[in-house]
Amino acid sequence: MRILGLDYGEKRIGVAICDDLGVTARAVGTITRKYWKRDIELIEKFLEEYGAERIVIGYPVRLDGTEGIQCEKVNRFIDVLEKSVSVPVVRWNEALSTKEAEGLLREADMNRKKRKTVVDKLAAAIILQDYLDHNP
Repeated sequence: MRILGLDYGEKRIGVAICDDLGVTARAVGTITRKYWKRDIELIEKFLEEYGAERIVIGYPVRLDGTEGIQCEKVNRFIDVLEKSVSVPVVRWNEALSTKEAEGLLREADMNRKKRKTVVDKLAAAIILQDYLDHNP
């Protein structure tokens, strides 16, 4: 089953997809946020292009396990998304995925400008890979 991974942010949404066997995730794109309707239309295009049957979206639970204002924002987006798509949407603890992605890009000696263009989709791939690793 192909699964679409999303890293939802205030300015951008990172997008990742897994292989047909659900073993590995890879980054495939970044949506520059404008407004929800347009953002969801672009997500629907990714669903169609890759034939994904589920969406996993990063859920920004705090380190102490509580939900904060960022979770509320993601929940509002998910409420709208679920009304628009015909596949299940799963929340997955993103546990510092963006920080991990930034660290990997720094280790690869990628300059700051280039990192900014790929960090969100890499974070989506990290979130999705964590989901795949925990749900064989």
